[in-house]
Amino acid sequence: MSDKVVKSDAEWQTQLTPEQFHIARKKGTERAFTGQYWNEHRAGTYVCVCCGQELFSSDTKFDSGSGWPSFTAPVAADRVETETDRSLFMKRTEVMCSRCEAHLGHVFPDGPRPTGLRYCINSAALNLKPKDEKG
Repeated sequence: MSDKVVKSDAEWQTQLTPEQFHIARKKGTERAFTGQYWNEHRAGTYVCVCCGQELFSSDTKFDSGSGWPSFTAPVAADRVETETDRSLFMKRTEVMCSRCEAHLGHVFPDGPRPTGLRYCINSAALNLKPKDEKG
């Protein structure tokens, strides 16, 4: 895992769009079926919009029908951190980037094999690096 990335809100706001800042830094969410990656089918790696850390592979992406990009697992266990989220009068498990603590989405125990998990992630918290692009 890479060194932690820590910036002030003002620094994040200069780097991110208002939507990205609201979701990744303020624990917001995008409406279902509106994010740019919910119906994305290109091969590649999804990285954190804030710090660029590789988070999810298209190899683990699946159509959950939820309207958000869904994955069965991160590229490595140490790339994400989780904590209990009790907002909205329910108990969920929040998923964050382990490098910069960006809010990514939530993980649920209703995914397909092999993990049985569904990492339900906001498109605005991700950037896709397509497999066919260099760099």
